Amino acid sequence: MNQSETKALEALQNGSDIRGIAIATEKYQITLTDERVEKIAYGFAKWLKEEKKVEGQGKVAIGHDSRLSAERLKAALIKGLTFSGIDVVDVGLATTPAMFMATQYEDYDCDAGIMITASHLPFMYNGLKLFTKSGGAEHEDIDYIVAHAGKSFIENGLIAGKVTKQDLLSTYAADLTDKIRAGITDAADKMKPLQGSHIIVDAGNGAGGFFAEKVLAELGADISGSQFLDPDGNFPNHIPNPDNEEAMASLKKAVLASGADLGVIFDTDVDRAAIMDKNGESLNRNPLIAVISSIILEEKPGTTIVTDSTTSGHLQTFIEAKGGKQHRFKRGYRNVINEALRLNANGTPSEIAIEVSGHAALKENYFLDDGAYLIAKILMTYATLRKNGQDLPDLIADLKEPAESEEIRLSITAPDFKAYGKEVLADFLAFVEADADMELEPVNQEGIRVNTKGALGEGWFLLRMSLHEPVMPMNLESDEAGGIKKVKDRLAGFFATKADLKM
Repeated sequence: MNQSETKALEALQNGSDIRGIAIATEKYQITLTDERVEKIAYGFAKWLKEEKKVEGQGKVAIGHDSRLSAERLKAALIKGLTFSGIDVVDVGLATTPAMFMATQYEDYDCDAGIMITASHLPFMYNGLKLFTKSGGAEHEDIDYIVAHAGKSFIENGLIAGKVTKQDLLSTYAADLTDKIRAGITDAADKMKPLQGSHIIVDAGNGAGGFFAEKVLAELGADISGSQFLDPDGNFPNHIPNPDNEEAMASLKKAVLASGADLGVIFDTDVDRAAIMDKNGESLNRNPLIAVISSIILEEKPGTTIVTDSTTSGHLQTFIEAKGGKQHRFKRGYRNVINEALRLNANGTPSEIAIEVSGHAALKENYFLDDGAYLIAKILMTYATLRKNGQDLPDLIADLKEPAESEEIRLSITAPDFKAYGKEVLADFLAFVEADADMELEPVNQEGIRVNTKGALGEGWFLLRMSLHEPVMPMNLESDEAGGIKKVKDRLAGFFATKADLKM
């Protein structure tokens, strides 16, 4: 491989995933070409055999969400894997969590799974998420795969792999349905424990439509009013993203119009989710973390809830009042999951790792970030609450909400954005320490988190570096109306001195 092609392959790495442009537009050229995907398949095969010690032929499941480029990329993967002597199970439309479960279900017994998805990104993007029986690939694994992308790393004379097909999504749905039935112990009808509940699903034309008919309806729920269940990679209605205001507004409209008791929304590949209550109030971001934390702490008193760095100060108060501990860590779903794994290994029990974006991974579910399992877990408690005349918002009645919250994204124009970002953070630290109305958060794992007081009012803000982009996001919360403006006015002088930082 020449140097330019090596750099092109390296540019497709997105943390622990592969991601690029799969459909050409006026603005973008294709970076995720057939040739590059085939080369990645060779690297993946090499990694499985050399690093993961997969013996014999090996078997890999391949699935995809509703993206328009999925079939093209799947064909390239199959070509590379079968040439490498690996059997392929083509499972068609699937979800990211289901692809991991293909390595756990006895009827599949796959050595690995590949999900073709780019999560909530626009239609022209696509990518690959990679799994083995031990979990998702790490950044270092992608390094290895990219470094060994090409036929030259594959032995000659291998027996070509064969391709079979299986309906993984139906298997996965049946598994979820069984788990929910087992988790609702006081149902009058064990097979239909959600009978009498009206729950709608907004799949945003991603891969999550199955949850309405194959899970909720099977459990007896009325799913009338559900919307955008059919897969359509054009995403004609809204971005499938529980963290998107337009998507949540669409769900709210559907819940109120149908008179539903509950609304559920998934992202494209169903590793994230959020909820809307019957009054059209969103249970996403901090309230979603509070809901699942309340449920987990009832079952596992005193456990540590691992979250990302941008969660509210009020969430920490809520978790501690429930007898738990909050451990704020770095942004990134792999970061919070790995931190929860580390805590458990070191003797600190942690039952869940969750981001405000809706990524939630439970210890009881392989620490797999699985939006459908998150909803399944919540529904087990929801059924009991309903029977007792209560609802999900009752779980978080004590969660205080800030009067205001905002996220600002500051673009770095300096050539070496990482070095410049470190310089900004160092200067910002000195600025904060000199201000009497600002106090550094004593326990903080990412960026600079500051609690405000005095003339700035009660609140907090966090300035950090983006994981992959030349951007410095700043999250702000205030307990008083107009508080964020006061903070921004106080910080304006500092940012005015940073020529390579643009609002």
